[in-house]
Amino acid sequence: MNGKCISIPKNFGTDEVNEFRKNLNDLIKKGERNFIIDFSECAFIDVTGLGVLISINNRCTKLNGSFKLSGINPSIIEIFKLTRLDKILERNWFKEVTY
Repeated sequence: MNGKCISIPKNFGTDEVNEFRKNLNDLIKKGERNFIIDFSECAFIDVTGLGVLISINNRCTKLNGSFKLSGINPSIIEIFKLTRLDKILERNWFKEVTY
C-alpha cells in the first residue's frame, strides 16, 4: 500500500486535532491523495479526533484517494466500537488490526 504515512500522537484531542487537520489539508492541496494513519502511539482519542478522521476520510474518498488506518490498539478500537465508527472506517483498516 502506497501512501503518505502520518502518525497520530499519544493523545489525539482538541489541541492536537487542529494541527493534524491543517497538515493533512495542506498535503491534499499539494496533491497527496493517499494516506496511512499510524495509531501505534495513540492511547487517547476524543470526539474531536473522531470527527476529523471522518472528515478527512470523506475528503479522500471524494478525491479518489485512500485513507488507511494502521496499528490501532484495543482501547482505541473499543472507542471506535462504542461510537460505531468501526462500521464507517472498517474497510480502511489494515489486516493486522484485529479485535
